[in-house]
Amino acid sequence: MSSNLTSPRARWRATNPMSAYDRLPPDLRTWLAGAALPWSAASVLRIWQKALKETGCTKAACERLARAEQKTLAREAARVWGSCYPDVQALAKRR
Repeated sequence: MSSNLTSPRARWRATNPMSAYDRLPPDLRTWLAGAALPWSAASVLRIWQKALKETGCTKAACERLARAEQKTLAREAARVWGSCYPDVQALAKRR
């Protein structure tokens, strides 16, 4: 059986991921619903809280999450989709 989570960082956890997702702040859940990567609630919350502590702004926290996601995609795109995937070169240039 193949899995739709092909990210090298995607792992199965013993915790209930939906329960952890439900406990996230509403603004963070909204951002996470449109995320390109399968973030864990713990990792996305850690970045969110650090950004809020530094800036105090939810918009800035969302922008930091978007930058973290782009950086991760640029690093892992070739490994996940292969070096021939059209956006791999574009993602690598953004770094």
